[in-house]
Amino acid sequence: MSRLAAGVVLVTAREVPLDPDDPSAPLGEDVGMTATAFLSVSLDPPLVLVSLRNGSRMDDLLDEQPLWAVSVLSESQHHIAGRFAMKGRISDRLLFEDIPYVRGEVAGAPLVGGALATLECRTEQRVTAGDHTLVIGRVLTASLPGGEGGPLAYFKGKYRQLG
Repeated sequence: MSRLAAGVVLVTAREVPLDPDDPSAPLGEDVGMTATAFLSVSLDPPLVLVSLRNGSRMDDLLDEQPLWAVSVLSESQHHIAGRFAMKGRISDRLLFEDIPYVRGEVAGAPLVGGALATLECRTEQRVTAGDHTLVIGRVLTASLPGGEGGPLAYFKGKYRQLG
């Protein structure tokens, strides 16, 4: 499968508050994950799919939190992809620290500045498939924030640029 080129996205979500019934309770932390197994499923209704490793932090979070976001990374954002793909990485809070982003109006999750496209989604279905969970989300918002250049691609174990 390393011979199949794939686009690269950053999937983000915000943890649910520690006490959802208490408006003064601390908000949950932002979580991010690089994904190459992301695709459009349907235009009507607008659905997308992301594949998450079973038991990963994002899999566990999206099992609790139905709202999440996707930033389609540009070729100049390979450093972001690499940062959120690291195993044994530092806390996500520190990973987001110097990345420009806006908070999505619906999901409240970070949407990366300079991305080619951004989506906010709500989980419609979760399907276990081997050692992964396929999360199908309904697209609630979509925007083209004006990122420059081509898409970031992943091929033969490395981030690549087209052309």
